[in-house]
Amino acid sequence: MHAATVTAGDCEARELRFPLQFRIPIRLYIGLTRPTRVTILGQELAGEIAGVGRNVTRFKVGDAVFSATYFRFSAYAEYACLPEAYPRLKPANLTYEEAAALPTGGINAMHFVRKAGIRPGERLSINGAGGSIGTCAIQIARHFGAEVVAVDSAGKLDLLRSLGADRVIDYTRQDFTRLGETFDAIIDVAGTSPFSRSLNVLTAQGRYVLGNPRISSMLRGRWASLTTGKRVIFEMAAYRDDDYDTLLKLVEAGVVKSVIDRRYPLSQTAEAHRYVESGQKKGNVIITMDR
Repeated sequence: MHAATVTAGDCEARELRFPLQFRIPIRLYIGLTRPTRVTILGQELAGEIAGVGRNVTRFKVGDAVFSATYFRFSAYAEYACLPEAYPRLKPANLTYEEAAALPTGGINAMHFVRKAGIRPGERLSINGAGGSIGTCAIQIARHFGAEVVAVDSAGKLDLLRSLGADRVIDYTRQDFTRLGETFDAIIDVAGTSPFSRSLNVLTAQGRYVLGNPRISSMLRGRWASLTTGKRVIFEMAAYRDDDYDTLLKLVEAGVVKSVIDRRYPLSQTAEAHRYVESGQKKGNVIITMDR
């Protein structure tokens, strides 16, 4: 292992801060009274293959790879053991740190932008644009020809502009749903956009993608999709090969770049979690292995 990341999802898993519909199954998976199945967190990693099973054909010792660990977690360690289907070869133009940041931010961003059905010239609002998913979504959506309005806190706005956002909004000062503007699509990464007002500012065939939906939003979304011409989408990313293939082509072409905010050694992982939970994170926080 050379690098891992700290995501908001890692912090949520540590405290079991999940939407109600996921809380019981995740508790059953991790452990009822204390962590038993999952004792090491971390959902993204990059490193070098140190050993392979006798039936492995996709990789050999020495290959540079990156991977999501899914619900195995385990990235905060010097070594990790994963199924052959999980890793991908690291693009040569990326560092291990940049590659470690790709699975969550890159794949979820690709999934959400595709589900939003973005077409050239359409207006897209991204709520929570300053995190690992949002920073990738800006770059992907701009590549697909969208006009991007990025919403986040004031300290992140300069970064969002530098990534290609056509307009930035400080959510602490303005509500993007009260500006009298319309959007062809909204991607809500943060899960904080007001449901009814967001639906109202969509065009007649608009798409509202919920990246962190509550049960109430899912129920209201199904009804809205049935009774209006607008679509409410809350399908989670499946980490499909075609999403990886498209993302890696954009990465290798220099169209999409990982945004790295801070780096912490493995011994300071707890401090990295505190920083992510402060809400100040811009893009990705990296854990580097102590060697």
